Amino acid sequence: MDSFAVQAILLAICGTAAGFLNVIAGGGSLLILPILLFMGLPAPVANGTNRVAILFQNIFAISGFRRLGYFPARLALLCTLPALIGAYLGANLAVDIDDELFRKLLAGIMIGVLIFMVIDPMKRWRVGEFRYTPLRTAVLLLSFFVIGIYGGFVQAGVGFIIISGLLVHGLDLVRINAVKVIVVFAFTLVALGVFIAHDQINYGLGLSLAAGNSAGGWIATHVAVKKGHDWIRKVVSLTVLVFALRLLFT
Repeated sequence: MDSFAVQAILLAICGTAAGFLNVIAGGGSLLILPILLFMGLPAPVANGTNRVAILFQNIFAISGFRRLGYFPARLALLCTLPALIGAYLGANLAVDIDDELFRKLLAGIMIGVLIFMVIDPMKRWRVGEFRYTPLRTAVLLLSFFVIGIYGGFVQAGVGFIIISGLLVHGLDLVRINAVKVIVVFAFTLVALGVFIAHDQINYGLGLSLAAGNSAGGWIATHVAVKKGHDWIRKVVSLTVLVFALRLLFT
């Protein structure tokens, strides 16, 4: 078996785990990017190659949530539009952030999300659907504009921030994940175009990884709907804790 075949099989296996994590919680890219770098891909190519997998993963996740009756299209569109505007502005800031500072900031954000998840202050106001009052709609638009700026500027960990951005509105984590995969799909579509334009994608490895991510994303949608909010909250909390400690102490 040649080296490419070995790499493709490894990526498909690891991609399944990453796709599951990305849809249920987030942070799958923190698992995949080091593997791609270890395989010898330059950092920009590893980043671009990973986006191929994320794109396909979210296509399958969106399809799964829709088929299972969890497709809050209006809320997802409301979140996506300001996020894309913010992402465009964030991507054009062209400011280099120190790697060590970025890791500390991301770890801090993730710990904040963890505390919010454990305390779960919105539990008593948990709702199945978003209530479109003028004030709540304005807050949602503003929050996702800011999330978009963050996502366009640094991208990593944006899934955790989307979760916290919707938890404050009292939504359950099943619907939050359905919205998240739609918003991230839109993010990724824009970003992938940039990587393609700069020829920074290894398509062979990207498609192998996409097969795994897609399988993981499909499995995650069914598990999310079956297990419900409380189970997802535990998984997200554990995932956030592990990756935050990894960022702080590695």
